[in-house]
Amino acid sequence: MTKRPDAGLRPAGAPGRQPARGDRENLSDLAYGQLKDLIVTCTLRPGLFLSIQDLQAQTGVGRTPMHQAVSRLASDTLIRVRPRHGIQIAPINLRRKRTLLRLRRDMEQFVVRLAAERADATCRNGLAAIADALRTQGSRMDIGRFNALDQQINRLLIAAAGEPFLEATLRPLHTIFRRIGWIYHSRVRPSDLGGTVRGHLAIVESVAAGRVSDAASACDGLMAFVEGMFDVLDQGNDPALFDCNLDLLPACPGGVAG
Repeated sequence: MTKRPDAGLRPAGAPGRQPARGDRENLSDLAYGQLKDLIVTCTLRPGLFLSIQDLQAQTGVGRTPMHQAVSRLASDTLIRVRPRHGIQIAPINLRRKRTLLRLRRDMEQFVVRLAAERADATCRNGLAAIADALRTQGSRMDIGRFNALDQQINRLLIAAAGEPFLEATLRPLHTIFRRIGWIYHSRVRPSDLGGTVRGHLAIVESVAAGRVSDAASACDGLMAFVEGMFDVLDQGNDPALFDCNLDLLPACPGGVAG
């Protein structure tokens, strides 16, 4: 593949000028967000090997911010950097994800309790609006629309909890489980988002109303639903859903996944 020039590093109208630090950080965030979405939706399939140039071609982002994004996603354990082999989108190890679910359960409990106790009027109003969207649109919502709302829920709950450390800790966990949810709801059980919508709605309503015990119980219910997703995913599904290198017909491509 022909190497793309780093045009993305130069602001329009200023050829040759190095971008300001803020511009570089914005491009890095852009590349990170684009790659994260491609991984969550399995556009970049689990197990796929690529190069930095492949990722640049997929996103249109320059080399330096792409390297920065890849480094962040490697820290999130969503990308593996393989010396002499390039970059690999991390395969999905269901056993490991079950272990991480125990960690997520404890952390989510901590967050929703704090959020229910501490949420200000702005956060409560935002959560109430999302609850209304889940109630009115949930029956016809697709996984893409749900994931957008889910990210808003996570941001509001963390903001309401008022502990900045939680964002950096929970962000990679949420992305890891969002990819699992995308596979479950788009490939394995595509016809019904009801369980996950109800689980999130119960949390959002309880936190918005300041009901700490109800929020904790709703969190337990959602985590139990996710545990049930793993039970289904463990039962005879195509292993290529979790590692494209196990896809025998056709073989996993060496470039950008379709």
